[in-house]
Amino acid sequence: MAKLLARVAPWFPSGKHTPGGVAFRTLGGKDTCDLWQLVNTDSTANVFMAAHLEAAGTAAPSSSGGEVIGAFHDSRMVSACWTGVNLVPVGMAGSDAAALGTLLGESGRRFSSIFGPAASVMGIWSTLSSFSAEPFDVRSEQPLLEIREPSPVPPTSTLRHTKPSELEKILPACAAMFEEEVGYSPYVGGEEHYRRRVANLIRRRHSLVDFDDAGQVIFKAELGTVSATTAQVQGVWINPAYRGQGLGAGYMSAVVNEALKLAPVVSLYVNSFNTRALALYRTVGFTRTGEFATVLF
Repeated sequence: MAKLLARVAPWFPSGKHTPGGVAFRTLGGKDTCDLWQLVNTDSTANVFMAAHLEAAGTAAPSSSGGEVIGAFHDSRMVSACWTGVNLVPVGMAGSDAAALGTLLGESGRRFSSIFGPAASVMGIWSTLSSFSAEPFDVRSEQPLLEIREPSPVPPTSTLRHTKPSELEKILPACAAMFEEEVGYSPYVGGEEHYRRRVANLIRRRHSLVDFDDAGQVIFKAELGTVSATTAQVQGVWINPAYRGQGLGAGYMSAVVNEALKLAPVVSLYVNSFNTRALALYRTVGFTRTGEFATVLF
């Protein structure tokens, strides 16, 4: 049974200690080095947490209300989980993940998604599901792919960074990609939050696009999460009018070239049932290095 240590998250229920069991507490600044050690055991799979630590400089709770919960065995941190709007586990073993899922469920908290290494995500979900409303989707098999050098495929030379003035032109393509991938509009609950997210990606030069002569998006992709070691590609989309023409490999090769300017590893994860995308990424030179999972609410 899990127990709760000092500096427990205020929304956690109280718990009892069982010898040899796992204990959870909210991490603080003094835990930053230990959290980095966990992240660096697989910096590609843990790019979300790495990017957070690089930006915040600390494991302590963020100003936006997110926090990192550490799992401890005999006072030694063995795994962790970002807990905010989303849940993102790091190195979470099956029994510890299940214990955290129970505590989160008993807390009454609600989340938009759980994503990360499959064993950790599905371990949390194995118990959290008993407390949760029916999820929108559970994607238990999402191959994690990476590439560490330029693709052998010639890159499409017209792919470029999106300009801030082009937000209105690219936003419909971003929304179409989201709806195709997730199954509902990113504007549910209001458009402004999603608009700010796309604008922020453009401002950081993490949005890549190519337009046709009529000003319509042909292809677009984002470097959604970037750390010093890994650039994770997200939001890959080709205009339906241009699909089936063999354009994807050249565009993805160009995406890889841009991403390698930011980090030595380029990664992405894709649904296992998306066989066309998997074939495309193999052609570009991506190799499978792990398994992700996502639970969407």
